[in-house]
Amino acid sequence: MTLIIGIDPGSRHTGYGLIRQQGGTLSLVECGTISTVAEDMPSRLGQIFSRLNTVVQTHGPAEAAVEKVFMAKNADSALKLGQARGAALCALVQNAVLVSEYSARQVKQALVGKGSAEKTQVAQMVRYLLKLDYVPQADAADALGLAICHAHMRVSLARLQGATAVRGRRVR
Repeated sequence: MTLIIGIDPGSRHTGYGLIRQQGGTLSLVECGTISTVAEDMPSRLGQIFSRLNTVVQTHGPAEAAVEKVFMAKNADSALKLGQARGAALCALVQNAVLVSEYSARQVKQALVGKGSAEKTQVAQMVRYLLKLDYVPQADAADALGLAICHAHMRVSLARLQGATAVRGRRVR
């Protein structure tokens, strides 16, 4: 059994989602959104770090999936997003959680099968894959999508590492 946390960073709203992977079964542990209330950036970053640190210490995930920074049209927005990512990464690293990073396109491809999928399609797949009777809030659904993407990647990598191709008498 592996506990995985997904984090969708944002300076105003940071989504998080914890899933349990046991064999081929995924289940929801907890999800939510950290909405910062402070106006100044240092205080918002402190809130993100503190709340995520509490979630990580409470549940003790072994692995994390964090969304990579995308190139925004607005440089100021990209900088703020990068700072929020940094606060989230610090909370994870401080608690010795193994971090993997995925682009939004990779998550959409893993969940929906199409890298250009809409956010609503991702949220519906999260609901379906975790067998939920509701669609999680948007930021939490994105974070759960990251965690599910990572769970799928873990299984694929394990299969690749254990696979050998036999050709004639040679093992490659």
